Amino acid sequence: YGMQFLTRHNLKHFDKMRCLRKRSAVSFLGILVVCLLFMNLYIEDGYVLEGDKQLIRETATHQLNPERYAPNFKDLSNFSGSINISYRYLAGTPLPRKRYLTIGLSSVKRKKGNYLLETIKSIFEQSSYEELKEIAVVVQLADFDSAWCEGMVQDISQKFAHHIIAGRLIVIHVPEDYYPVLDGLKRNYNDPEDRVKFRSKQNVDYAFLLNFCANLSDYYVMLEDDVRCSKNFLTAVKKVITSREGSYWVTLEFSKLGYIGKLYHSHDLPRLAHFLLMFYQEMPCDWLLIHFRGLLAQKEVIRFKPSLFQHMGYYSSYKGAENKLKDDDFEEESFDIPDNPPANLHTNMNVFENYEASKAYSSIDEYFWGKAPSTGDFYGIVFEKPIKISKIKVVTGTEDRQNDILHHGALEVGEKIVGSKKGRQCTTYLRLGEFKNGNFEITDVEHKVLFDINCMRILVTKSQKEWLIIRSISVWTSQTPNQ
Repeated sequence: YGMQFLTRHNLKHFDKMRCLRKRSAVSFLGILVVCLLFMNLYIEDGYVLEGDKQLIRETATHQLNPERYAPNFKDLSNFSGSINISYRYLAGTPLPRKRYLTIGLSSVKRKKGNYLLETIKSIFEQSSYEELKEIAVVVQLADFDSAWCEGMVQDISQKFAHHIIAGRLIVIHVPEDYYPVLDGLKRNYNDPEDRVKFRSKQNVDYAFLLNFCANLSDYYVMLEDDVRCSKNFLTAVKKVITSREGSYWVTLEFSKLGYIGKLYHSHDLPRLAHFLLMFYQEMPCDWLLIHFRGLLAQKEVIRFKPSLFQHMGYYSSYKGAENKLKDDDFEEESFDIPDNPPANLHTNMNVFENYEASKAYSSIDEYFWGKAPSTGDFYGIVFEKPIKISKIKVVTGTEDRQNDILHHGALEVGEKIVGSKKGRQCTTYLRLGEFKNGNFEITDVEHKVLFDINCMRILVTKSQKEWLIIRSISVWTSQTPNQ
């Protein structure tokens, strides 16, 4: 009986211990779940986890290592979903169908001048009826002054009513409650406190705008609220996107100024929005965008000429300070962009470093740079197929090196290709004209050249002591001859 009592007593003791362990395990799991949820909320709201402190420190010094962080950043699933924000529709309604391109603008009240209405007007006026069918314009009024927002909505609704009705213009606002802390932020780069607050809020503004636009179209371009557009800019953008088909890119740039004319795949917008929120107080948005591009493994800038967007504001949105920046590559009539058909490029000039021949024929903002050329030196283009050419334009020298131009040279076109694949060239050439002040331009080529053109070359007709920069070679084709 004594043994039975001890056994029953021991069993009860073990049962109690088992229950305690179960309750402890349940409590621990509960705490763990709460902690994980709390950490997830921190990520979702754009705050930085403890493990990202090193990343922040490197970002804050503008020395982020893209190769080191790219795999981790790509794999962060939390960055692929939308941020949970309630948007107020001030004008317009959700788009009935997906478009080709969304144009995003974020605007705040300025102490001097207001260019938003002119910017919207330029977008619509410089687009054809067919182009308007493929675009959506989203304007975010990001000021916390409700009276200003109401006034702007009235002005926009009166001037652009038919675009709102047609479903191509939306005006939105995010309540102040959704914004993170904007006071007492880090004062990186010795910026004054109000400057830090301004640029940090701007990062959050852009993040909320990107988040809203993520599913509206295939592509997204960001503009500032004081921009003038070139004519038929959408057609130019589509042409560039088509030319890049099959190649990897994160950001294509159609202006070299600020956050103007930066193009993205819409599927990258959620990650970009989270990224701006995560580092909103670290640095200005245009610096963050450089890091974002690098983290997604696009090392070099891919910028196109001519620029499609021009800064027109005289006063900055920060304290009404003067801002006279202009893009000297901007062209109002950029619809007429060159075709530059596929070709092999070669030169017998002494090439400086990596400024090789291919960089002059690209529409990207690059150039060829050769050491002082001699009489008879050439830059040659051999087209993959015979073509009809309507217009040719060659520009040498740059703003910084205005004397590195072709001082004495001519442009020639040729036919009858001979030689192997690597060393192909034409047997006969026809001279179309001489360079003047380092530039060459000719139109109606198809009426002046009776044969189908296989080659084109820039010929140095007199030695020069200055080096030579060929900044851009532009070729416009007419109908390709039947083969």
